[in-house]
Amino acid sequence: MRTKSTLRMIAVCLVVSSSAGAHHSSSIFDPNLPVNITGTVTRMEWTNPHARLYVETQGPGGVRVEWEFELPAVNRLLRLHWTRHALQAGDRVTVSGARARHYPDIALALNVIDANGRKLFVGSPGAAEPGGAE
Repeated sequence: MRTKSTLRMIAVCLVVSSSAGAHHSSSIFDPNLPVNITGTVTRMEWTNPHARLYVETQGPGGVRVEWEFELPAVNRLLRLHWTRHALQAGDRVTVSGARARHYPDIALALNVIDANGRKLFVGSPGAAEPGGAE
């Protein structure tokens, strides 16, 4: 009886630890592939585990490219004074970050700056400037 209980507990621990590791085990983003994109916000998704910011810009040959930027969790954005209305479709922004290793138009946002030069978000933990977007 005790052996079955122990085996069940081990199985539960393995399942839980493997799902946690799947999300955080290795990043798809490469700090050696920096991006700096200036464009127009097309939409922002307030979802967990990470919010998403979509920015359209002109790529080579004038082709429109929509970048997908991963942001922190909504909780963190709220602590940084963001609201659902911090960025609206049509806003001009400059986003710098680290591009995904295998996806050319996806990146981790490290800095978001509005058209007036105001930093709305600084991605490194502890480096956020209070009083960002309203």
